[in-house]
Amino acid sequence: MYKQGLYPIIRKTASAKGIFDITVLCPEVAELAQPGQFAQLLAPGFFLRRPISICGIDKSAGTIRMVFEVRGKGTEELSRLNEGDNIDMIAPLGTGFGTAEGSAVCVGGGIGVPPMLGIASLYGERATVITGFRNAAAVILQEDFAAAGCETVLCTDDGSAGIHGFVTTALDEHLKSKKTDIIYACGPMPMLKAVAGLADSYGVRCEVSLEQRMACGVGACLGCAVVTEKNGKVTYKHVCKDGPVFDAKEVRFDG
Repeated sequence: MYKQGLYPIIRKTASAKGIFDITVLCPEVAELAQPGQFAQLLAPGFFLRRPISICGIDKSAGTIRMVFEVRGKGTEELSRLNEGDNIDMIAPLGTGFGTAEGSAVCVGGGIGVPPMLGIASLYGERATVITGFRNAAAVILQEDFAAAGCETVLCTDDGSAGIHGFVTTALDEHLKSKKTDIIYACGPMPMLKAVAGLADSYGVRCEVSLEQRMACGVGACLGCAVVTEKNGKVTYKHVCKDGPVFDAKEVRFDG
């Protein structure tokens, strides 16, 4: 179930260069939303909507939070909206994360980090959040994860902040030393493939949130297909409707 409407932006900040953080007042959406779901936002003057992951949900305040990166003309136009402006939104869409008893590791790469905040917040002190960015200037949301009580491990490609290296190296070290009941991940496909491989080798349940181009967001246009395999049967599923969250064991990362 999802809602469509014009909703006011009540907060907007710039998290890093080209990355914007907005909070939207939408009580009926917030009531339905779950971590891992997304919204389809319509930029003024555009026909196709842009899929933006839901970063945070405050059901008591009736708000959802979204953090997005300017990647083209559509998201650039969205970035020009300010506090007090209404945004045309369809949400919540897709299938969110499942939960498990015990401890979790949330792994995010780049703009795949925002979807991790909602699920990490549910675990609080039982969550370790491993995030990776190009450099220190691109780092976002570290204070938010810490405020939720999570342990944070920061990695950068160039070593300008945190650990010099990839999130998969940090994840491997964590899995060697600490019991983990579930892994959540969102980021570039090569990262997700590597995370899924580590989860499999350590025998840990893993859910991945896939990033795909979407036009409709509700499974009508069939443009966001991904190859999955379960019990030896290969099928095409759609990221917008069947996902964006999938069991990592079912995703054919090589297509």
